[in-house]
Amino acid sequence: MCGFLGLAGLPGQDVSPELYEGLIALQHRGQDAAGILSFDGMFHLRKQNGMVRDIFRSRDMQRLRGSLAIGHVRYPTVGVGAEEDAQPFYMNFPFGIGMAHNGNLTNWIDLKSKQFPEDNIPLESSCDVEAILYAFAQGLQRTVKSEPLAQRIGVAVAAAFHRAKGAYSVCGILSEGVMFGFRDPSGIKPCILGKRVEEAGTSWAIASESVAFDVIGYERVRDLKNGEAVIIQPGEEPIFLQVVEGLHTPCIFELVYFSRPDSFLDKVSVYKTRRRFGESLAEQWIASGAPKADVVIPIPDSARDAALSMAEALNLPYREGFIKNRYIGRTFIMPNQEERQRSIRRKLNPIPLEFEGKNVLLVDDSIVRGNTSRKIIEIARKAGAAKVYFASTSPPLTSPCPYGIDMATEKDFVARGKTIDEVRDDIGADHLVYLELERMISCGKAGNSEIKEFCTGCFTGEYPTPDAKEHLKALSAERSSARN
Repeated sequence: MCGFLGLAGLPGQDVSPELYEGLIALQHRGQDAAGILSFDGMFHLRKQNGMVRDIFRSRDMQRLRGSLAIGHVRYPTVGVGAEEDAQPFYMNFPFGIGMAHNGNLTNWIDLKSKQFPEDNIPLESSCDVEAILYAFAQGLQRTVKSEPLAQRIGVAVAAAFHRAKGAYSVCGILSEGVMFGFRDPSGIKPCILGKRVEEAGTSWAIASESVAFDVIGYERVRDLKNGEAVIIQPGEEPIFLQVVEGLHTPCIFELVYFSRPDSFLDKVSVYKTRRRFGESLAEQWIASGAPKADVVIPIPDSARDAALSMAEALNLPYREGFIKNRYIGRTFIMPNQEERQRSIRRKLNPIPLEFEGKNVLLVDDSIVRGNTSRKIIEIARKAGAAKVYFASTSPPLTSPCPYGIDMATEKDFVARGKTIDEVRDDIGADHLVYLELERMISCGKAGNSEIKEFCTGCFTGEYPTPDAKEHLKALSAERSSARN
């Protein structure tokens, strides 16, 4: 799971400084690397491992000239996270194409080890956007330049869909002075179009999360449909192409954890959805006969909205019991478990006054391996809590994600093969409640009645794309081989 932003500004503008601001707003989606690719008749690229604020300097902004630019923040799920995997990627021949993406290819191993070598194309990185870039270019090469641009890009996107399987959204630029974007055939990964109307004309943007528009003065126009592409030429209205048809199944974990609460995805407010999670969880808490707590305390940050609405529904005080160190990254997307473990205690510090002698109800968005939850409960007890109850705003996570969220292998999930009481004992809670699957889905659909299904594979083990399970087996074997 990564973040991208593309800007198509007015002629003569240099949009990279604004793009930088947008990437700062998307930093939560990836903290491993970042990059910006601009175009002013030539491509200009700056990318590196690290945080956005640490990579770009004034001299970079002066060099990254052009009214077209795409930027990216990386959270690595494929490869080893080397510098050559940082995005965006681009090629100058046979076409000038730049590209960034968010997602994961479920046939990446086959593409890299077999299909592209058979075409005499040696991929130079461990980043799967390179495969999408080449598949797109191969499709474009089959077109004739005299054909309408939209038709040519439609062929290229179809070629990418045909060859690159999985879940991904893409933003790119062509050296013909065009920006484009497209969303995977299942619509699993978000892709949103925005615009800013000025006296001199209209600027356009494509992003993986709408919050990027807010900070740079753009308004949300609409989400791309699954299997849809958009083409933006300066001075013209966007062209939308429905390249393939299929069932739209956006990832529900975006609403649970990954996205910022001030974002909208597929017309759904992340903030309001998390509030609904909390309300529904409170109903379930009461119906299950769970013990009465003295206070509700969230695990910052993504559980805050749900914890507040849960406290209101239970008629309990809401308190901030943990202070978060803002200079520690999101532990969920740390590159390995050892780093997550070291980070959690540095990241959260308790306020003992909110724990001493109280029966506290801790609310978190999910429980993955159980190590973080166990550590937080331990911190609460050391701070003086009499009882520690725990509520998760999502169901038990039991299956790995093949689409770009580096959760765990099957054996690592604390809930896999266990009852809720067994998980409760494992993490050291006095009581544990998970939000039921149907309740979670209902809360998500309440924001947009047009959504018929969500991707809930990490909770059910059933995935929207047919090759997902084979990909997970191949990925597990590759990781085992690497460890050996």
